Amino acid sequence: MRVVLLWHMHQPEYRIGGRFVRPWVYLHALAGYTDMAVQLESAPRIRAVVNFTPVLLDQLDDYDGRLQRWRQDGRSVGDVLLDALVEMPPTGVARSAVVQLCLSARTGPRAARHPRYRELADAASLHEPGAVPDDLLTDLLVWFHLAWIGESLRSGNPCCTALLQRAGSFGADDRRQLLELITDAISRVVPRWRALAEEKRIELSVSPYYHPLSPLLLDFTSALDCAPGATLPVSPYPGGELRLRWQLSEGHDRFRSLFGLRAMGCWPPEAALSDASLQLLAEAGFEWAASSESVLNATFIHHTTAGHEPYNLFRHQAAGIYCAFRDDGLSDRIGFEYQHWQPADAVRDLVARIEEIAREPGRDLVLIALDGENPWEYYPDGGSHFLGGVYEALCAHPQLRPATMADCVRELHDRATKLPAIRAGSWVHGELLTWVGHTEKNYAWEILIEAKLHYDGLGHADAALQHRLGACEGSDWFWWPGAHNPTPVVTQFDELFRAHLTALYDGLGLPPPVALSRPFAAGVAQAVTAGGTMQPGTRAQP
Repeated sequence: MRVVLLWHMHQPEYRIGGRFVRPWVYLHALAGYTDMAVQLESAPRIRAVVNFTPVLLDQLDDYDGRLQRWRQDGRSVGDVLLDALVEMPPTGVARSAVVQLCLSARTGPRAARHPRYRELADAASLHEPGAVPDDLLTDLLVWFHLAWIGESLRSGNPCCTALLQRAGSFGADDRRQLLELITDAISRVVPRWRALAEEKRIELSVSPYYHPLSPLLLDFTSALDCAPGATLPVSPYPGGELRLRWQLSEGHDRFRSLFGLRAMGCWPPEAALSDASLQLLAEAGFEWAASSESVLNATFIHHTTAGHEPYNLFRHQAAGIYCAFRDDGLSDRIGFEYQHWQPADAVRDLVARIEEIAREPGRDLVLIALDGENPWEYYPDGGSHFLGGVYEALCAHPQLRPATMADCVRELHDRATKLPAIRAGSWVHGELLTWVGHTEKNYAWEILIEAKLHYDGLGHADAALQHRLGACEGSDWFWWPGAHNPTPVVTQFDELFRAHLTALYDGLGLPPPVALSRPFAAGVAQAVTAGGTMQPGTRAQP
């Protein structure tokens, strides 16, 4: 039986006014984006699918260019933390921002693994952000980055080893060495993934450019398929089909410019599908799309009470595109459960469960798909022993064969099960209510609709304006508003969304509405379950 592992890599647009206002793209590059590639490089016989969003790739490429220019002529990077590494101490607003960002991991697993970072963060938290002493702030800044550096970069790197052996008193030379390490690491991320694809070790796939919630962009009423009583925005999103076509076309072009190939498959944002979105994926040239078994279950429950075929390869009857649906249980065990296990025990349990699935009559494949960034920071060693063990066990197994989705389409196309009309939904309960239906979520759509109408009134838009609008269409802005999300993160994403909308109005030459100066979302929880495929109502933090 074929085992398809799909890792999804995504971060929303963090650039406002030519600066990175959040550091999560480059920090994840020091950890998951590098560690995941190293794990695959170390397993020559493994096959896997890795999905990138173009907005993430674009930001990685931008960081690379900025850091290379810093290396050449000392130019400012345009990221508050990286610029602080160049020149300490920052002042005013920048100083407060550095402190707040450096305290962001204070209560998480990185602090637990690095007591010195936690000690410095606890000491800094006793001061007002603008009053943290310079020496303490410098040491905190360095140790914050050391806590983020992943296992593969830490192992055998003389600079990293030397810095980790010191408690503090870091000077300008230490900060420069750290920034050189960061520069080298980021410059290698895209090339090493491209090399893995060129060597046929992995299949690279892509999502629409800014990760929009595609069924809702096309039609809010698609949310009624599985939630007939939902309250929706009064007006549809204007020109949603043209916008999704743009997101697909522009995203594919950016993907191809960086990887030198055309992606044959798509992981739809949030595994959200509808008949209309599948049709556009097929028209954009995609051969396959993947989603969640919750969507498949809702679809077949609607059409029949007699059950359905095993979770094999399907072909959508109307669009003609091939589809596979992930095993939610196995994916969630990796995202949430196995972090608490000994790695060897977790590997044995996962393989045993896959073996059990393989014994089901007529079973051709199992798809395991989840976030490729967040879950590993909750594993004691960044997930290296678990992932290495999984890859080794699958490659050595006599009945299980690691495969890509392209392999499955090529080998199983003549046995694909007919897929009837989809019940529009996502990985969260097979519904779309995580992104629409709540008062705050609907309000977020309404202020975007207002901005889109002004955009349409311009009559035409250059590339920069199209991208400003695209950034506002990302699914992340609609996830966080509403109940059961932590207040600090809700506040950050509320602010980012309004900043993107304000930038769009600026590009249109119009004054932004007064409402964009006021927060509209308020979280209610103080903690969030972390992992790769989030439990309903929760999401791994950036």
